[in-house]
Amino acid sequence: MTGSRLNLILILALLASLVAAVLLGETAFSGAQIAEAFGAPASGPGEVLWQVRAPRAVTALIVGAALGLAGAVMQGLLRNPLADPGVLGVSAVAALGAASAIVIGWAALPGAVELSALVGAGLAGGLLVLFSARVRSPEALILFGVAVSSFAGAATALIFNLSPSPIASAEVMSWLLGSVQNRNWIDVIWVTPTVIVAGALAVLAAPGLRMLSLGEETARTSGLPMARLRLLALVAAALATGAAVAVAGVIGFVGLAAPHLVRAMVRGDPGRLLAPAALTGGLMLVLADLLARLTPTDQELKLGVFTALVGAPLFALIAWRAAKEWRL
Repeated sequence: MTGSRLNLILILALLASLVAAVLLGETAFSGAQIAEAFGAPASGPGEVLWQVRAPRAVTALIVGAALGLAGAVMQGLLRNPLADPGVLGVSAVAALGAASAIVIGWAALPGAVELSALVGAGLAGGLLVLFSARVRSPEALILFGVAVSSFAGAATALIFNLSPSPIASAEVMSWLLGSVQNRNWIDVIWVTPTVIVAGALAVLAAPGLRMLSLGEETARTSGLPMARLRLLALVAAALATGAAVAVAGVIGFVGLAAPHLVRAMVRGDPGRLLAPAALTGGLMLVLADLLARLTPTDQELKLGVFTALVGAPLFALIAWRAAKEWRL
């Protein structure tokens, strides 16, 4: 399958999922009410569709696309199918920044928590860039990322444990579980430019990632500037992950699984994988959020919990099938 055809199929599937996410929900609307929402956006049904469901669905799309893109970039840079922003600690440090802002009391300031998460992701990305400049081994970079992730997770748990306010503790826990509930168009406007910049950097890194798939020594002898490639890839992944965590909290699995679902369709080319992985991540999260909303529970499932419950078994199946192929 050509890359353009695959992207077209994914875009059409995304559009269909967005329509379903807007029209379906806990409150069922009749055909007349849906027509009223389109004809009079300020009406009751119009407010629900365009000011509640639509921004929530678009936020899920952007967050999923950011995570899918970050996962594809990391897996291409490290040539490791298990690499994702969570493994390298970017998500954990971003969550630490958001948790710190909540406990300090900055949650009342518009955009303070989101900005703190983005700063945390930038800090993690900066540490990875500095480390990669001194140590070239991808394995060492992964181990360093795991150490950063562990430390940030422990610091977040410490903040949660020492929080003097139960309300702040509840907000931190809600953030760590991940959700796009109650997101509005301001959140969409805020997060979109950051993800676009991350996408542009990833596109600049794509030729290098493709060359790197031949092996680091081959790529270096071919004139590939490895320092520039690492900088572009790590900054792109940090920006995309930071934006996702800033607007939706910690949502796992998407960055790891989205590239795997489409890698075979692009014949393992890490350069061609970026766009399909981003589209697949967006599609996954829109559908996951829709299913989380439609699941008949007393309290709505958090999106991060839902993606882990549904996605982990699916990813285990993918890994099992891949292992069978490796044994052949």
